[in-house]
Amino acid sequence: MSSAEENPTVEASDNAPNTALTLKEETENERPISVLSTQSDREQESEERAMKVEEEEQPTVHHLSKEEPSEAVSLEAVEQIFESKQENEEGSIVDEEVDKMSHRSESESGMMVDSQVVQENTGTPREEKDMEKKEEEEGNLINEDERLSSQKNLNNEGAKLGEEEEEEEEEDVKVHLYAEGTDPDDQADKLSHLSQQSGRLSNDGNELSHRESETGNEMQMAHQQPESDVTSPDNSLVYTATPGMLFEQKEESLLRSHPLNINWALGLNHHLPVYTLQDGETTVLLYGCAHTAVIYDSQKTAQHILQGHLSAVSCLCISEDRRWAVTADKGHESLVIIWDTFSGIPVQTLFDCHPGEGVEAMAMTPDAKYLVTVSAGAVQEICIWDWTSDREGPICSTKLHPDCGVQTHILFNPSDYMELISNSESQVVFYSWHNQQLEYETPSLTEKTFNKVVGSLSQSIYHFKASQALSATSAGNVVIWDVVRMSAVFKPHNKKAIKLMHLQKEAITVLTLCDSYIVTGDVKGHIKFYDEQLRLINWFSRFNLASIHSICFSTEPPNPQGKEDYLKDCTISASQFIVRNFVVLTAEAKVVHISASGTHMETLLYEHWDTLHAVACHPVYPLVAMGSYCGLLNLWNYKLKKNVCSRIFKNDKEIQSLTFDLQGSLLAVGFVNGAVYILDALTLTTECEEPFKFAKGAITHMAFSGDSQYLATADSGFVVTVFKLSPKNGKQSWELIGRHRSHYKTIQDIMFVDDLDGGLPRLLSLGMDQFLVEYDLTNSSKDDLRILASDRIEQSAVPYCMTVYPAITKENFILTANDQFKMKLYNSTTKMCRKTQLGPTYGSPIKKMQVLPGTTDTESSVSYLAYITNDKIGLQILPVDGNPHRSSALICHAEGVSSFTCSCDGKYIFTAGGEDCIVYLWETNLNALEAAATLGGKDLDPFYELINGGRDGELFRELEDYFYYCQIRCQGIDCMEPRQVSTTIPLSEVPFVMRALGFYPTEQEIEDMQNEVKFSEYVNTGKYVTEVDIGEFLKLFINHRPAFGISRYEVQKAFEFLGYDQENGEHVINRKELLQLLQSRGEHLTEEDLAEYFSTLLGLNPEGGRFEPGYVDIEDSEALLESGIPDEITADMFTADILGLPVYVIEPETSEEQLTDRDSSLS
Repeated sequence: MSSAEENPTVEASDNAPNTALTLKEETENERPISVLSTQSDREQESEERAMKVEEEEQPTVHHLSKEEPSEAVSLEAVEQIFESKQENEEGSIVDEEVDKMSHRSESESGMMVDSQVVQENTGTPREEKDMEKKEEEEGNLINEDERLSSQKNLNNEGAKLGEEEEEEEEEDVKVHLYAEGTDPDDQADKLSHLSQQSGRLSNDGNELSHRESETGNEMQMAHQQPESDVTSPDNSLVYTATPGMLFEQKEESLLRSHPLNINWALGLNHHLPVYTLQDGETTVLLYGCAHTAVIYDSQKTAQHILQGHLSAVSCLCISEDRRWAVTADKGHESLVIIWDTFSGIPVQTLFDCHPGEGVEAMAMTPDAKYLVTVSAGAVQEICIWDWTSDREGPICSTKLHPDCGVQTHILFNPSDYMELISNSESQVVFYSWHNQQLEYETPSLTEKTFNKVVGSLSQSIYHFKASQALSATSAGNVVIWDVVRMSAVFKPHNKKAIKLMHLQKEAITVLTLCDSYIVTGDVKGHIKFYDEQLRLINWFSRFNLASIHSICFSTEPPNPQGKEDYLKDCTISASQFIVRNFVVLTAEAKVVHISASGTHMETLLYEHWDTLHAVACHPVYPLVAMGSYCGLLNLWNYKLKKNVCSRIFKNDKEIQSLTFDLQGSLLAVGFVNGAVYILDALTLTTECEEPFKFAKGAITHMAFSGDSQYLATADSGFVVTVFKLSPKNGKQSWELIGRHRSHYKTIQDIMFVDDLDGGLPRLLSLGMDQFLVEYDLTNSSKDDLRILASDRIEQSAVPYCMTVYPAITKENFILTANDQFKMKLYNSTTKMCRKTQLGPTYGSPIKKMQVLPGTTDTESSVSYLAYITNDKIGLQILPVDGNPHRSSALICHAEGVSSFTCSCDGKYIFTAGGEDCIVYLWETNLNALEAAATLGGKDLDPFYELINGGRDGELFRELEDYFYYCQIRCQGIDCMEPRQVSTTIPLSEVPFVMRALGFYPTEQEIEDMQNEVKFSEYVNTGKYVTEVDIGEFLKLFINHRPAFGISRYEVQKAFEFLGYDQENGEHVINRKELLQLLQSRGEHLTEEDLAEYFSTLLGLNPEGGRFEPGYVDIEDSEALLESGIPDEITADMFTADILGLPVYVIEPETSEEQLTDRDSSLS
């Protein structure tokens, strides 16, 4: 092969995107066409050209190679293919039907590309006339005479244009159209197919998995539309999209229909590559960011976030022309989504490509027609997809032997898409697929192969020579692979390692190609360029970069003008070293742009590259502070979207927590090693001479008092430390007051509360030990931090967080949330539980919460609360009442959210993802939240929905009966006097009705319920409430009962903890021990109480237990318990036989292997 063939010219590689379709494949197999040029609207001319093609010599059959750009398919071949398909008249009907469907589905997202669109869309004359009319108005196409002339001339083999000016003009127009992404010859057909299916898809991809069934129904309906209903593909955003349009049409006033909308993503996944989508006047990047992907315009400082995944994005790839991007994730409901990068619209979604496993690696052919995915399971599966067709499954697939290791990198052969290469750390695998069969070879490579240290494999690519491949290693080597030609049957994927070349000492982390160069990146941040024989041509080592994670070269060729700006290569001839611009991603999450001349480096992104827990908003200015375990602390202006200042801590690296004082002048920083820094809030300079290092564990929580005179910290050693600002040597300085180990379990939260009498601020701490501790700052002195009160606020639940309830009531409250999905209000002075409400039930309890600043309206008594669960961010309307429609939440970090903070005006919320190193900026829309609450119903309507059967159900009818029975019971069952019937029952009857409905509250819970009703009007009227109506009782029942009932799993866990194991492995409790535990642990029970309860549960008491207050009819309780309860009790026995609850046995799912074995035995 000549050097010209091996190293294609710049013009050939830049003028057209690639395609994988060969003429032989299309004519013999009649495969669907998705990326070819549009059909002529004149049938007569098409027939004439077809006749000429038949008379002329048939085109050469070949695979598209590097020197033959994929999409540069001749018009002669295109017309021949289209004329053979034109006999099928159903294509035009399908086009019209799909056009109507795309017009109707403007608001849908994540829709799959319709099979009929790609396979049979040949266009109708009316559509093409409309299209040409629009193109002529926009000036995007060559005039009709020039186009027809060029097409006729191209049909003649070896013919050229008659005049040189016309040829130059045509080339200029093509280059312009390629740059704009709207080439009529190579892109129009593909865009029309995809755009007709996607229509005006919305960009909200969070509901992709929920729309699959809706998509299928709409597609079926669309094909039933009459032929006369036709919508032009020109109306589609995908078809009409051009580079740069994504940010031009984005308006800030765009209506947002959700209470929380993602506005910005801070950070990136530095384990995934960063791609350059545009590199001209501005640089547009694509990178992964937690469970989303981001398209970022560096010049406009604008982002478009691609949402749709429920799990973190695990891999990312793009087509060669940078038009199509693919994202995939791992997890139970994994998705593969193909995006149009011009419009930001998802054009195809592959559901459960690898069920239960997700995608470990993937790659796309340069023309974007085929996609290969590698599963993330223990036994990896390789699947090849034709995502533009109607095929439901992959074209072909195969499973790898576990000895191959975890394949983390895969690539198509750009010279022959029928070949692929992948590698793990120890094994390279070569693939070949044909006729829906995928074969692979695993050539051996050990240290004995070359008697040298090979190292762990990092990446593998195909060489310019189609038969060879290269693999980089951690030992600085490159393994060269070539075809084994000794075999009787030639297999292009049957390769072996023929040579090991040692290029450097440092590990090679990146291996890629650019034009005629082989490019490497290493752990030292060096980028080196080699020729095809691996001779060093040039290198970049002066930019002081960290380990290289990815290199992406621009699609724009080097500027032929100004060659004097280019560096000299390191060869003897010292020729000009001309290379494209490229973008580099390092291990420290830094993205830099290096110019073609190699003399200028611009930092585009510099983000946190280690666990990020600490985030705090400035109380006055639009600034947010972020700190991570890499020691980076930065201030970011969320209005201007730019970094204000940053600081890197070298000695104390791992930042755990941050907090501003209320005046906005100080910023406290807590570290994992227990150090505490107090900094200037705007310059990040140290305010104290030395940091405080009193704690041995991580500083988990920090809080300033309202007057900024006190700073309190809580560490992982369950210790609370208090600092005070005191005068010293004529200036104010911070000094330690004292430390106190006030909890015996993890401290969940600390906060300062203003004193009602105007004294010193009150400091409170809340622990997992269920205690709320208040400290006596008035009587505390140096090294003597005293406790004022310690109150146990929970009986069985574990409190997670607390906050000061806003001033929307006359009484001052502290709001807490626990692990049982309950939110409780405590009087800030007496610590009495005043109200218990059902909290948001979105998979996990509330972990942290904060009243949204600037949203409290004292006149209307309305405020808003922001909160986070394990993986969600949500908003709650205050006051809390248990209405589920007054709350909303959505996934913010798929791997878990660690902390959050609210902006000073309440318009934005920031969430930190912890290990994903990402901070998301969410914009609040309180009107949408109020609208959702209004749609949920008024008064008791939302609460009726929370009971079985609703208002007309059996449970509510039973409640009404119990209400009347309680009135009879209170007036005496044997009384013959007329009864006084009303709509209320005495407060003392509430526990009995609760038990009758199946909720068995403890004595503490009964006291909380009665206090809630009793003091509900005391602040306003000064009187106690002694009766409750059916509406108030219904709210009490819903808010106090267990959110999800008592499960059998909880009973089993209790028996595992309290009981002992039998020989069969079952956990049992002795009857005597059970009775002793019930009397000595928890709430006190007498032997008579136990006898009454068990006799009622076991049905031994004919009267059903206590039927009137103060009446007990139990004789010889000990004998009764011995006769009714066995000596040893199991969890199932206690659940089914004693409590009378149903026990459901869930059989394990039958595996495919078991089904196969069963079918074989039956046959």
